[in-house]
Amino acid sequence: MKLETLSINENQNLQNTIISKIGDLINFKNLEPGDKLPSERMLSEKFKVSRSNVRDAIQKLEFYGLLKSIPQSGTFVANIGVIAMNGMIEDILRLESSDFKSLVETRILLELKTVRLAALRRSEEDLNNIKAALDAYSEKVLLGEKAVQEDLLFHLAIAKASGNSTINAFMLTITPQIIMDFEKYHVCDKKMSVEAIDEHTEIYEAIKNQDSKMAKQKMKDHFSVLYQYCYNVKSA
Repeated sequence: MKLETLSINENQNLQNTIISKIGDLINFKNLEPGDKLPSERMLSEKFKVSRSNVRDAIQKLEFYGLLKSIPQSGTFVANIGVIAMNGMIEDILRLESSDFKSLVETRILLELKTVRLAALRRSEEDLNNIKAALDAYSEKVLLGEKAVQEDLLFHLAIAKASGNSTINAFMLTITPQIIMDFEKYHVCDKKMSVEAIDEHTEIYEAIKNQDSKMAKQKMKDHFSVLYQYCYNVKSA
C-alpha cells in the first residue's frame, strides 16, 4: 500500500477544496438527483488537480451517500435534496482528521464486532484469506522486518469475512491513516514479536472453529496492549 507524498494535512486540505468545488458545481448547474457529473478528466482539468485527487474526493462523497458511481456510466448525484446535500457537504468539510487515540478506539470497537461476525459467517474462502494474511505477517516478523501492512491486511481479511459491507468499507477507509500513525508512533515496534504471532493465531483458530465468544475475547486480549499504549502517546 503506497503512501501519498503529501502530508496528511495537505491531502485533507486539497480533498476538502475539491469537495467544496464539486458542491459549488452541483449548485451552479442546478444538478438534481440522478443528474450526471462531468467526467474525472474534465473535473481535474477544471479544478487544476490530478484525476486521482478528484477520484478520492468523489469516493469520499460517495461514501457519505451524496454521489453514486456506476461503472462504465459515470458519477451521478444521489437521491437527496439540494438543501440536505449542501448541509452534509458543510459537515464533511468541518470534519477534522482523527487523532491517534480516537482512531485506535474506533478500530477496537469495530474489530470486536467484526471478529465475532467473522466467526459466525466466515466461508472457507474467507478462512483461506485470513490464514494467508497470518502467514505473511508471521514470515515478516520472524525475519525481524516491519510488518505493519501485513498486520492490517490480516485484520482487513477478518473484516471482509464478517459479511458486513459497511463495516468493511469503513475499515478500508481508516486503514491508510492507521498505517501512517503506526509508523509515526512506532506502535508495531512494541508489538511485533513471537507473542504477537501467537495472538494472531489464536484469533484465527477461534474464527476457524466458529467460536464467536472466544474470537471476541482473543481480539480483546490482542488489543489490550495497543489500547494501553495509545494513552501513552501524545498525539501530534
